[in-house]
Amino acid sequence: MYQTEVNGVHHELGTSGFLYRSNKLMYDHATKSLWSTLQGAPVVGPLVGKNIKLDRRYLVTTTWGKWKQQHPKTSVLSLNTGHNRDYGEGVAYREYFGTDELMFTVPEIDDRLLNKDEVLAFRKGDDQLAVAISFLAAKGVHHDKIADQRIVVLADRAGTSRAYSADDIEFTHWDGSGEATDTTGRKWQVREDGLVAGDKSLSRVPSHNVFWFGWVSQFPETRLVK
Repeated sequence: MYQTEVNGVHHELGTSGFLYRSNKLMYDHATKSLWSTLQGAPVVGPLVGKNIKLDRRYLVTTTWGKWKQQHPKTSVLSLNTGHNRDYGEGVAYREYFGTDELMFTVPEIDDRLLNKDEVLAFRKGDDQLAVAISFLAAKGVHHDKIADQRIVVLADRAGTSRAYSADDIEFTHWDGSGEATDTTGRKWQVREDGLVAGDKSLSRVPSHNVFWFGWVSQFPETRLVK
């Protein structure tokens, strides 16, 4: 997820149908330049070299039930799109998701994880970090560092994960819903945009929830926690 306006210009993006290292490339409607989904920047076409980079936003991969429980007033896009298509969960790619085989080639297979193991991935400057979702689901609270930034990841048993700036705070527990506890016993409200305790707040950190093979194909030097 990205903010698509840069220097007052809105870049309307669509799916190009092209891949780079098995990662989807988007295109902008105005110039037909191709954009990397993991970098948020044009990589082929007239916009390359124009110093254009989209600001990343944060998102979470979760179930509708858990999201609705935490955010009961959420609006939902209708499945009645006017197109005759089955939008049921997993219908489009059930066979692909049911195997660890890849549909397209990648430069190299990194067997530290299975190809389609999910990771929560971060990048800042030249630093990249990937944390296995299975690891996060088992641990619940994980502290780490990306470049010069300390972060904390809060994950439930299903692997739903959110990352926040940690500053100098150490967290010991998360109730899986709305409250996290630090080493001093202070309670923090867990929100989509940050952690809040009284007048102190810690901002949400953008991340990518992706298949391992897709991330490591783009960033082979990434540090892995599993």
